[in-house]
Amino acid sequence: MALITPFKADLSVDFEGLAKIVDNQIENGIDYLVILGTTAETATLNAVEKQQIIDYVCQRVNGKIPIVVGIGSNDTKVVIDNLSGMNLSKADAILSVVPYYSKPTQEGIYQHYIAIIDASPLPVILYNVPGRTGVSMSAETTLRLAHYSKKVIATKEASGNFNEITKILRDKPEYFSVISGDDSLVVPIIAIGGVGVISVAANAIPKAIADLTHLTLQGDLKKAAQIHLRLQTISDALFIDGNPAGAKAALHSAGIIQNVLRLPLVPVNEATYKILAQEMKSISNG
Repeated sequence: MALITPFKADLSVDFEGLAKIVDNQIENGIDYLVILGTTAETATLNAVEKQQIIDYVCQRVNGKIPIVVGIGSNDTKVVIDNLSGMNLSKADAILSVVPYYSKPTQEGIYQHYIAIIDASPLPVILYNVPGRTGVSMSAETTLRLAHYSKKVIATKEASGNFNEITKILRDKPEYFSVISGDDSLVVPIIAIGGVGVISVAANAIPKAIADLTHLTLQGDLKKAAQIHLRLQTISDALFIDGNPAGAKAALHSAGIIQNVLRLPLVPVNEATYKILAQEMKSISNG
């Protein structure tokens, strides 16, 4: 799952709240954590805070589940410098997003990742999210990278383009996995060969997302579909006013964290909060 970064009222990192979320994930069957991704508001974290979060989460998890660290930029050198400058000794892999804002060509995306792969001390998960980056990594580029090195272990696909995802699944090497980047697409992507999801919703409802994923992987599509349909309202509501505002509102309604974000992000509106609170209560009551 894609871990949020809870903040206190003074906008400092809320490590107590972070511990509650991490413990809740492990207790409810989540398979691995992704820290410092988009959902973590990483763009607003400074270098010291990023390392503190890595160290704290790794210590809290204590080897119970794998940890993936998000390290991305539209400046390739920044990513490489972070790979050498950050202490990643207790992490298991990195997740690196397609360069954003600059809108590089497919060859530029490819060369960006080759530099990262060669420099990374850890396995690399690619991350294609054109809705945020402004450019989509094509299936052909993804496959070039997948075949380049066994160090490239997976892609997080948040393009929603099933035609492209199908091409990747058809032509990928055996060691390379496809992970859904959208909670609403867990079932269909796993059904055609994907291995799971890096979930935003799991911050708030980890057991439901773990059950959904595991049942789909086990081939029990009937039960998985029942969970998918039951979660549709909260899945939609989590993104009405943006991510991670929805996840933070849901967690706040459950008394786990404060409902605080760093600008330019702001909390969800009152109507959205009410929907999320109602759904959290309904799901917790079974």
